[in-house]
Amino acid sequence: MSKPTTGDFTKTAGWMDWYTGPSQPAFQLPAGAVDAHCHVFGPGAEFPYAPERKYTPCDASKAQLYALRDHLGFARNVVVQATCHGADNRAMVDACMSSGGKARGVATVRRSVTDEALQAMHAAGVRGVRFNFVKRLVDFTPKDELMEIAGRIAKLGWHVVIYFEAVDLPELWDFFTALPTTVVVDHMGRPDVSKPIDGPEFTLFLEFMRQHPNVWSKVSCPERLSVTGPKALNGEQAAYTDVVPFARRVVEEFPDRVLWGTDWPHPNLKDHMPDDGLLVDFIPHIAPTAELQQKLLVGNPMRLYWPEEAGNA
Repeated sequence: MSKPTTGDFTKTAGWMDWYTGPSQPAFQLPAGAVDAHCHVFGPGAEFPYAPERKYTPCDASKAQLYALRDHLGFARNVVVQATCHGADNRAMVDACMSSGGKARGVATVRRSVTDEALQAMHAAGVRGVRFNFVKRLVDFTPKDELMEIAGRIAKLGWHVVIYFEAVDLPELWDFFTALPTTVVVDHMGRPDVSKPIDGPEFTLFLEFMRQHPNVWSKVSCPERLSVTGPKALNGEQAAYTDVVPFARRVVEEFPDRVLWGTDWPHPNLKDHMPDDGLLVDFIPHIAPTAELQQKLLVGNPMRLYWPEEAGNA
């Protein structure tokens, strides 16, 4: 049954709704595990979608997100501002403030944001801003504006999350390396996994991380990157095998600078909607030891998002 979009909004034609009734993961997450990349959509009647959005999703509420957290066995979430909400961070901030301290946020802000607004977001649990360079998702923002924002949020101890595609790294390299904060790359910079892992694109990404110890990477979203599958559906325990070597390379070379998240509710998927329980079962394929799993899922996200508690993680 199609999931609703409330308020005066019509869901994008062909929109793929998030998966109903995800399986129980076979992989048991370590205690205190953090889903370090997920979103909320609306609900539209309460938190309207932005006029400049490129898509209109089905609603995906904080209550539904936190029910999934508990079902999968996560302890905490990092809620990343969804592009369908533009720079109106109210839904994300509300999710953080309703979490009982179990969620942190990543915002999207404009140059016009006031210091008071940044302070209020910090108090709510926001710890970063996201710069999106995927052209089909957002309109262009001048780099001088982004650098000005980065300088302001650096004073709060926040970091910058960057979303881009592998082919665009060369032209963005100088901007990324000038950022004055910790920098977190979404989804390994979206490598083309049909190309060789030792080819020039992915080699450049690894070199980017080697040369810049302030750069971290999320090794998430195999369902977006996979070309040959198999898909995380119908009990598949070895999903997205074409993505595994790429993600595992990053985890093993940079074990202290990697994060993982579900990406629920999976905006803008075109091919299939994964079973989130089976997505969790992808983790031991890319982080094969208990030590790597502890860093990826607990130690690293706690250090970045809950540093005041990280000594206990």
